[in-house]
Amino acid sequence: MTKKPKAAVARGRRPSPAYAATRDVLIRCGMELLTEQGFSSTGLDAVLKRATVPKGSFYHYFANKDAFGAAVMEAYDDYFKRKLDRWLLNQERAPLDRLADFIADASRGMRKHRFTRGCLVGNLSQELGALPVDFRERLDAILVGWQERVARCLREAQSAGTIPAALDVEQLAEFFWIAWEGAVLRARLVQSDRPLVTFIEAFLSSLDARAQASPRHAADH
Repeated sequence: MTKKPKAAVARGRRPSPAYAATRDVLIRCGMELLTEQGFSSTGLDAVLKRATVPKGSFYHYFANKDAFGAAVMEAYDDYFKRKLDRWLLNQERAPLDRLADFIADASRGMRKHRFTRGCLVGNLSQELGALPVDFRERLDAILVGWQERVARCLREAQSAGTIPAALDVEQLAEFFWIAWEGAVLRARLVQSDRPLVTFIEAFLSSLDARAQASPRHAADH
């Protein structure tokens, strides 16, 4: 029985710059393909072709497709967290404006790629039945990390008096990402960023309505 080549570098040895660079290219191309068509529909040949890496060399970098998928998810999470931090930690903007700025940036990105790419986490979540069992926990952990960033931004809005202190920001942050995934899916369906605009306008309007109805606002008036 023929064994597949073992992935990666021998334990204790640092990968060469060329090895690391090729692995990064494979992961980047994997991110592109998985945001376009999901995990099950993405064949390794397609990844290798896009990365211009010779066929047969995949297992030099990854033990199997599942290990590759895990590496792609980790890279996507790192990329997305950096994007969130760039917008949500911008102290030159009011907290709620930062959320709107993030959505505006996402809209530009979807238009740039002509709505061919969605959210990798959302794509994979739709095919859980065909994915390794541990992918479910990985995907949930990623969303929790994103939620924490939105919750932190909303807490800043509370500190600024923009939204009521009594609001459950953790619940609002969870709702934000539930609605986000639906908006991205709909945007791809209709080939328009209107669902993203509708989502953020409705989200911010609901916060404004709660602020208007708060006892503090009533007392001020």
